Amino acid sequence: MSEEVLKLGIPAGSLQKATIELFGKAGFHIADSQRSYKPHIDDKEIQLVMLRAQEMSRYVEDGVLDVGITGYDWIKENGSDVVEICQLAYSKATSRPARWVLAVPEESTVEKAEDLAGGIIATELLNVTKKYFAEKNIDVKVEFSWGATEVKARLVDAIVELTETGSSLRANNLKIIDTIISSTTRFIANKKAWENAEKREKIENISMLLNAAIEARNKVGLKLNVKKEDLQSILNILPAEKSPTVSELADSQYVAIEVIIEDAIERSLVPALIRAGASGLFTYPLNKVIH
Repeated sequence: MSEEVLKLGIPAGSLQKATIELFGKAGFHIADSQRSYKPHIDDKEIQLVMLRAQEMSRYVEDGVLDVGITGYDWIKENGSDVVEICQLAYSKATSRPARWVLAVPEESTVEKAEDLAGGIIATELLNVTKKYFAEKNIDVKVEFSWGATEVKARLVDAIVELTETGSSLRANNLKIIDTIISSTTRFIANKKAWENAEKREKIENISMLLNAAIEARNKVGLKLNVKKEDLQSILNILPAEKSPTVSELADSQYVAIEVIIEDAIERSLVPALIRAGASGLFTYPLNKVIH
């Protein structure tokens, strides 16, 4: 295998499906992701390895991997010295940052972190949680939790748990006292790999395409025809991020308009455009949007 083949780690577990789909939108087809920790990607310059996000940054820092995808939370937890290429605003449930929160049972009298002095905290995010309490000068015992941390909330004084929507905490009758750290997915690189010109160009290309796929995720393309006399009325309706593309048609009375819009407004925008004189209108999904 060529020395310049890029060793790329993608997260196994909760982010796995969303990551495979994102790479697909970016133009990279990944196969055997359910059966192998070395899935195949249709790019001979990339070697994929699937690892838990919790350990990704350590392998990238050590040079076992050139690049990887993991959460900001695990970079901080591991204290990893890596290059953060970019944020990738996607996750298993929403595009919002995930939060590690300090939580207690609804019936608890605890209202703030200081009320937990002398208590026991259970979490998987051990080092970040210890630092949080140390910076507040609150003496607590932080214990590592092997999963199902919500269940332990009534065995210890509090838990620090990851949440995107808060639904799991509510289902377990827990209330949030504070946010320990907010986290988004990051594309990270080994420092030596980043200094390699060929690898760096490949890394930057992947970053560009992944972000373009994310940007396109909630957008659609819109094309329509309109009489020139109605053109300004149509342009006044369109919420374009930039000026729409307007093209002449064979019929000199008409022009064609093409624009990118948020898919959330499509259902209200299309009827308004029709009423304003649009015809031949159709929308289409997008794989990538690059500004």
